[in-house]
Amino acid sequence: MIKHEFVICAYKESKYLEDCIISLKNQRKKSNIKLATSTPNSYIENLCNKYEIEMFVNKGEKGIAGDWNFAYSCSDAQYITIAHQDDIYGENYSTVIINTFDKYPRALIAFSDYSELINGKCSDNGFNLKLKRIMLKKLRNHNKAYRIKNKRSAIRLGNAICCPSVTYSKEALRYYEPLFKTGFRSNVDWETWERISKADGEFLFCNEILMAHRIHEESETSAVIGDNLRNKEDYEMFLKFWNRPVAKVLTKIYSLSEKENNV
Repeated sequence: MIKHEFVICAYKESKYLEDCIISLKNQRKKSNIKLATSTPNSYIENLCNKYEIEMFVNKGEKGIAGDWNFAYSCSDAQYITIAHQDDIYGENYSTVIINTFDKYPRALIAFSDYSELINGKCSDNGFNLKLKRIMLKKLRNHNKAYRIKNKRSAIRLGNAICCPSVTYSKEALRYYEPLFKTGFRSNVDWETWERISKADGEFLFCNEILMAHRIHEESETSAVIGDNLRNKEDYEMFLKFWNRPVAKVLTKIYSLSEKENNV
């Protein structure tokens, strides 16, 4: 069995896709790279040919959840990273993540800290990032990262787990497929973390910045914030942890942090 694979989830003609590919090619611990798309075009095909990457076309369910589930299904590796086309992965990403899994083979997911890439500049000390690191504090101790209350502490006040930084254990999550549920646009990943947080196994947080998440006006996150759909989805997620009055208050507070995604 292949130990680890990156599957890039590509959409339309992102000018950042090649930078993402190069960052994966430059990993110190080499992993196979695949690409999944529901919008095949010559731009994506040419990049796949240039970098000798196998391309898979999603002819089934579309949308964020559908595209991510398809990308996940393209790999039979032990560990799978769904790489987002706009993001950049540090050269030590796969080394640190896989070494962490090796120490905790029952783990569900492993993920890293990250910086935000806005207008070509990286920032790793924004308010949102600082707040998320506080929320992730209980997961720094990997020996206690199997506890349900510790896993849920990272997601009950918001989504502190950066989706593109996550690597999934195919075996540990075999009973949770399809991994991503339809019905959300903004919180597809948050819903997944909530669901699998009740399963046996660790959420392994690697307390090191190993990738850069790009925020720009064409991203899906910015689009969702622009049409205010996220407030509705946030409220729905908070109800999984809190009663209605508390969920309403948290939704209002959480919406203020979304302003950092405006570029």
